[in-house]
Amino acid sequence: MTVRILLADDHALVRRGVRMILDNEPDLEVIGEAGDGAEAISKARQDQPDLAILDIAMPRLTGLQAARELSRLQPDLRILILTMYDNEQYFFEALKAGASGYVLKSVADRDLVEACRSAMRGEPFLYPGAVNSLIRNYLDRAREGSGFPAKAITDREEEILKLVAEGHSSKEIADMLVISVKTVERHRANLLQKLGLKDRLELTRYAIRAGLIEP
Repeated sequence: MTVRILLADDHALVRRGVRMILDNEPDLEVIGEAGDGAEAISKARQDQPDLAILDIAMPRLTGLQAARELSRLQPDLRILILTMYDNEQYFFEALKAGASGYVLKSVADRDLVEACRSAMRGEPFLYPGAVNSLIRNYLDRAREGSGFPAKAITDREEEILKLVAEGHSSKEIADMLVISVKTVERHRANLLQKLGLKDRLELTRYAIRAGLIEP
């Protein structure tokens, strides 16, 4: 049976290269593409793919935000994160968001096809070079009683932080998220207080460091 794949990345050139890798395999077929996380959710609901491959740093919604929503809306959908970030925090966030695997773009030509097949078998996939260090670090934290790294902000605050950092006004954010302007302003004030920041510029710098937007 051919695996039907939705591919989401905000760079058309990256999508083209990944598509070439996947479409060369007889059991894999890219049936749709998306340029951001929100479009990925819409396309997944429309096309009902078997597998979604999501970049992390995308406009509107990141791949992690999209993965959380897709896991809620379509529990049977398999999800892979394809990213340039060799980052332990993102890996654990990807697992919590419902992803079956985490693949680096730098070795996608080597690992992505096997990651797709592993995901469809219900098996986790992680790029081999990171397995030992990630497990060792996780076990160290488990011994200290800390488990997964804690998130400083809620999922909704993260969503609003990303949109603020992208330059959207409170009114625009309210319209996008179907909430009131007052609610947006309250979340923004909470973000400033929680993160110890002063203004939009510092929020934007934080969003870049957190991988929510690209510099």
